[in-house]
Amino acid sequence: MTYRPAAALLAVALLAACNQQKPAETSTVETTAANTTAAPALNAFFEHYWERQSRLEPLGATSQGDNRFNDQLPNSGSQAYRREVQDFCQHTLDSLRTFDRAKLTANDQISYDMLTFDLETRLKSFGLGGDGGANFWQMPFYQIGGLPLTMGQIGSGEGFQPFKTVQDFDNWLGRVHGFVAWTDTAVADFRTGLRTGRVLPRTLVLKMIPQLRELQVTDPTKSLFYGPINRLPKAISTADRQRLTAAYRQAILTELVPSCRKMADFLEREYLPKARASSGIGAVPGGPALYTYAVAAWTTTDLTPAQIRAMGLKEVARIRKQMEEVQAEVGFKGTLRAFFESLKTDPKAMPFKTPAEVLAAFHAIQAKIDPNLKKIFGRVPKSPFEIRQTEKFREASASAEYNQGSPDGSRPGIFYVPLPDATKFNVTSGMESLFLHEAIPGHHYQTSLQQENTGLPKFRRFAWYGAMGEGWALYCESLGPELGLYTDPYQRIGALNDEMLRAVRLVVDTGLHTGQLTREQAIAYMLDNMPTSEADATSAIERYMAWPGQALSYKVGALKIRALREKYAQQLGRKFSLSDFHDELLKDGVMPLAVLERKMDAWASSQ
Repeated sequence: MTYRPAAALLAVALLAACNQQKPAETSTVETTAANTTAAPALNAFFEHYWERQSRLEPLGATSQGDNRFNDQLPNSGSQAYRREVQDFCQHTLDSLRTFDRAKLTANDQISYDMLTFDLETRLKSFGLGGDGGANFWQMPFYQIGGLPLTMGQIGSGEGFQPFKTVQDFDNWLGRVHGFVAWTDTAVADFRTGLRTGRVLPRTLVLKMIPQLRELQVTDPTKSLFYGPINRLPKAISTADRQRLTAAYRQAILTELVPSCRKMADFLEREYLPKARASSGIGAVPGGPALYTYAVAAWTTTDLTPAQIRAMGLKEVARIRKQMEEVQAEVGFKGTLRAFFESLKTDPKAMPFKTPAEVLAAFHAIQAKIDPNLKKIFGRVPKSPFEIRQTEKFREASASAEYNQGSPDGSRPGIFYVPLPDATKFNVTSGMESLFLHEAIPGHHYQTSLQQENTGLPKFRRFAWYGAMGEGWALYCESLGPELGLYTDPYQRIGALNDEMLRAVRLVVDTGLHTGQLTREQAIAYMLDNMPTSEADATSAIERYMAWPGQALSYKVGALKIRALREKYAQQLGRKFSLSDFHDELLKDGVMPLAVLERKMDAWASSQ
């Protein structure tokens, strides 16, 4: 997942991805009258909002190619910062309501509704769980997300922080200074959580400590953060090279390493002994309300955990039946569980010997679907695209992920694949469906087309809603047959496995956080319904433990998009164009599902 600004509503862990794609020569998103904000006053209001938002969230600004604040890293864990955000949201909402929605253009009404949803949702968080509420400030980072991991990725020189000019290198040192202050505040926030009972599960803390220890070095040249110095551009003068090299050595040894050591020592000696044995957020004081909030924010619906759980059970049963059909097709005798176990060791499912072979196979998928993409998409991104192996420092606990490119194309969209052992990379984990989801046409098409549409207000160009964004990516997995994929039963069971994962999430996420399932029971449920390893199931369940509600967005959104497609196909008959449907769905970027349905209904009625 990409780095998302505060408009994402809840903290989002980094997604990532890798190999260059030629910029598309077919039509890209145009700035049309329908896309251009009609009311100058409203447009100015949106610009002012985004400017203030960018200053509050400078990391988000950097990820979007706005480099004005690249030296800044606010102390986001402080009470003063949280109050500033709350005041900003309330003032913006009050000002937005002075506009008469009924007099706005259709596209401006979408903008109005989206910003209202964002601000109201963020403001609700401040009424939950004490000061700062549902941003979980008393648990400031976890094993799959948070500033320490972000700093490692961007400070390596491989992320969205630019390292091209002398100013770029000096800017990073400014962020290092900010990280030192943030670390001190994070320890204080963790201690507040110890007093209030809002603490992370012990199993997650055990994963966080080694991550921080990995960043501790005695030789600065061995540090992950020395990467930019190893790649100093030749255009930088000798004097500046010497100055920057000395400054980075000092920053690593006197700021970054001590901060990581302090955090690791605190977690190991003080926090771990008091970390909780429970699995879900519902077990902490105010936890049920926090979970209800997270569910609503991530799904952008008013569905209850119970309704979502029932939806999940129904989907699990449906997909399980299709898995049994594939089992019969390959002639495996025995239970479905036994079939799953056989796939873990079947040589046909693990044909690779090196990371390069895995990456080459992903490139082959890209080449295979390219001719068919043109049949069901009229608009394609101009942003470049690459496939890369995930960096070693985070590979062990990372999932395959997409890292958005910059709007100007200077940084490509990247599909990252963790390959700690290529010989164990199993295609039945969903290789083809994974590419459709994380890369093309999933996250790369959706994110790039949205960013490239300069007719949208900036808060919409860089918006993120998990229900539509992840829902779209999961829906894209279902396009496999239309794109010429899933012809092999191993890849087909892999695609079903990926779909089953998102259905299982509806059951285990709600079960974990409402106290109906323990970590161990959730792992067992996943193993019973998927051809996955215990290690992968454990990693997945611990992700859901750390990130309440986020995993629900995929299936809820995908079901809505599929339902809309079927509704309009029936409603329009021969007038229905799948290409036009996809283009309209993506044209205006992500939005809450209710806003999306209103927009698509208007489109269908105009066909």
